[in-house]
Amino acid sequence: MKIYTKGGDKGKTSLLGGSRVSKAHLRIDAYGNVDELNSWMGVLRDYKENVSRNLLFIEIQDRLFTIGSQLAKEPGESKFPIPDIAESDVERLEATIDEMNENLPPMKNFILPGGHQLVSFTHVARTVCRRAERGVVALKEHEEVNDLIITYLNRLSDYLFMLSRKLTKELDANEVPWIPKK
Repeated sequence: MKIYTKGGDKGKTSLLGGSRVSKAHLRIDAYGNVDELNSWMGVLRDYKENVSRNLLFIEIQDRLFTIGSQLAKEPGESKFPIPDIAESDVERLEATIDEMNENLPPMKNFILPGGHQLVSFTHVARTVCRRAERGVVALKEHEEVNDLIITYLNRLSDYLFMLSRKLTKELDANEVPWIPKK
């Protein structure tokens, strides 16, 4: 099978189900952002400092692939069985967030991203996650979208923020608070 089909050379692509849409369509943008986020999760997983989190990262990447596939599916399409996101996926993230939060100092200010390359990449993943969430919300304003996808992406961005704080502590990096100039 060739990787190139030339089918997208004029700015159109196919949804799962066969419909051709513009590559600028909200649905394409939504799952493209999820795909980018999945790639950033792979970057985070590649760091040796995250080896203890690899299984969770792979689970998150699997869930993101599921979300991307659901978003790539034409509305009403039933020939392509794709698993669903479950409430338990959200609960898994929440439990991990709560566990991390127990061992971190309370926040008194917003935090400037940075301090260590891995912490910075975690913040990049978080902001891409927020963009993916906005894209899915925009799509939902025009087409039916499973609400749990939005919930999962929202919680994942929370997880990535807490992970950045935990990594800052583990790596003995400097957490710089944002203190607005008066």
